[in-house]
Amino acid sequence: MADKHIDEISGVETTGHEWDGIRELNNPMPRWWVWTFYATIVWALGYTILYPAWPLVNEATKGVLNYSSRAELAGDLEGAKIAQGEVIEKISKVSLEEILADPQLAQFATAGGASAFRVNCVQCHGTGAAGGQGYPNLNDDEWLWGGDINAIYQTIAHGVRDPVDADTRVSEMPAFIDILQPEEVRQVAAYVVSLSGTPRDPSMVEPGQQLYADNCASCHGESGEGVRDLGAPNLADAIWLKVQGEAEIAQQIQAPRHGVMPAWNARLSNETVKQLAVYVHSLGGGE
Repeated sequence: MADKHIDEISGVETTGHEWDGIRELNNPMPRWWVWTFYATIVWALGYTILYPAWPLVNEATKGVLNYSSRAELAGDLEGAKIAQGEVIEKISKVSLEEILADPQLAQFATAGGASAFRVNCVQCHGTGAAGGQGYPNLNDDEWLWGGDINAIYQTIAHGVRDPVDADTRVSEMPAFIDILQPEEVRQVAAYVVSLSGTPRDPSMVEPGQQLYADNCASCHGESGEGVRDLGAPNLADAIWLKVQGEAEIAQQIQAPRHGVMPAWNARLSNETVKQLAVYVHSLGGGE
């Protein structure tokens, strides 16, 4: 005992360990901390006995309580489905107008439609439904086929140019490459641009207007306002779905590009399609 070394500054006994003249003080952990540490060991041992803990080749130990977080989640989901079942059943039976008129149904359908949109529609229309080159913006009030709730439902349910849906929306713009001469195509493009902007050569607008009246007005309207029954877009609002600029407009006249939207009634339940229609209608551009 006499050979114990006491640190002169702190007055604490050292352990006898020394490194480069530095001695280690013998400061034991507080007893409350030690007992807490022992308690965590006991708790961990009890946990591994009661609950799944140790991984095996194909599964983990089940524990004497046979608890499963997956089973608990499945039970919660089943309970949620049962709770939602009454509302979903009501949505399936009432019209879209009745859904919009009922605040509870409208709120439920909008939330459900938003979830379905994020899973099925954002790949083309974007997370904010603003669309992009070749994909319509669903937030504005420009609709090829109409923006009332029933028109939106029809488009979602049966798609556009879906090859396997008999009720799909169909519109085909002919290729004018064999109908108009290249110079005439450029004249029509100049006139179309003049409806919302300034063409590169204003002298081409007047002959282009006559060519437009003879070849394009039957679908796009006399003033380029579009015809929804035909899915013909408005050409006077400077909102372009597939092209940008006068040269691309001329190319679209010669060799039009046609997009395809799948018919979702073959992939989703009717209740989900209704909710999607309600959600899209709620984005701000619904009529």
